[in-house]
Amino acid sequence: MIIQEIYKLFLKSSGVVIDSRKVKYNDFFVALKGENFDANTFAKQALEQGALCVVIDNPDYFIDHRTILVEDSLQTLQQLANYHRRELKLPIIALTGSNGKTTTKELLHAVLSQKYNTKATVGNLNNHIGVPLTLLSFDYKTEIGIVEMGANHQKEIEFLCSIAEPNLGYITNFGKAHLEGFGGIEGVIKGKSELYQYLKDYPEELEDEDLDNRKKVFVNWDDSIQVEKSEGLHQISFSFKNTQADLFIHSMSANPFVKVAFADAQIESHLIGAYNATNIAVAIAVGRYFKIDDANIKKAIESYIPANNRSQILEKNNHKIILDAYNANPSSMKVAIENFLNLEVSPKVMILGDMFELGQESIMEHKNIVLLLEKEQTIQVFFVGNDFYANKVSKDNFRFFESYAELSQYLTENKLADSHILIKGSRGMALERTLELL
Repeated sequence: MIIQEIYKLFLKSSGVVIDSRKVKYNDFFVALKGENFDANTFAKQALEQGALCVVIDNPDYFIDHRTILVEDSLQTLQQLANYHRRELKLPIIALTGSNGKTTTKELLHAVLSQKYNTKATVGNLNNHIGVPLTLLSFDYKTEIGIVEMGANHQKEIEFLCSIAEPNLGYITNFGKAHLEGFGGIEGVIKGKSELYQYLKDYPEELEDEDLDNRKKVFVNWDDSIQVEKSEGLHQISFSFKNTQADLFIHSMSANPFVKVAFADAQIESHLIGAYNATNIAVAIAVGRYFKIDDANIKKAIESYIPANNRSQILEKNNHKIILDAYNANPSSMKVAIENFLNLEVSPKVMILGDMFELGQESIMEHKNIVLLLEKEQTIQVFFVGNDFYANKVSKDNFRFFESYAELSQYLTENKLADSHILIKGSRGMALERTLELL
């Protein structure tokens, strides 16, 4: 069956589902395969649960006319998403970078929703499966789409762009994330910049569509790499230093919540850390580009409250906690620590977990974090995980634990006095569990 015919069936459905446990009446079920599962085996079950049709790539599970047999279910999902994107012909903003993607996405969505029917990537569905699902969640009522793109190796952003075909883009930053897959920081820069290259080589067949919104990028003029790599594209700029930028942020503070001022407006956000100021700035720049007035931009940003273990401010048993346990890499760890050190509060405690996917540079990057804190004498720091433990040093205010279980036992036996606490680590460390011990 050709993609146009599959698309007609998709339009009759309630939407695409890839988890057979979530199939409901009139859903369009696509059976994907993974290392440890084969959803083809659930095709019959999906139809029994009311699916309009099922897409499979194993003929052994063909049932009847409601079964669409294809060569590769994943490729069909991706082709369907691209076909849908072209049919909708709406502005799509692609968003990638090492840190801050999800927060920036949520801020953009909040701002643009003040004026437009806007849809964005849900959660962290930002890979070769998530991007197609995001695109297929858009409909003819959607006026602007925001597509978050994650990557841990080169050519991945290029591939995701070929599916989503964005006309606008933004790269949050180039940091030390996924160093193992990218092959070092230069590989990160090259890989993330594939978004810029895609926009420079915008498909000829799309050149006559949406002439106002194509080959444009939002650029932090204070980031020399962004400026250099986006040369040749129409830059919509923002800056905290350069008054000639399209958006000039003339003041910023973070103690702990970020406040920014631009033109005649001042925004008091619920985000902590100076590093979030750029996420706020690009949301303002995007809002202004789409002609949303400053009052509504302010309203949207001030209403946004972070969740899902991302820089959340919590209180428990007289502790004031910054929970930032969704993810961590050397760049985000460093700025989180520096921000915490700058807070005018005491006493302070840090609980820092290992950073993953750093390859051969992992031990050295963990050592750099330990060295960053070596001069601190009054802040109690708990380092958790094998790679931090490999950099163990003898210091009165430092404690190293090879595993979370060891940390858990220590905190159970040694309750912390009322403190301001930063909890930061990679997702695999699941350091939000620490809350139960405080």
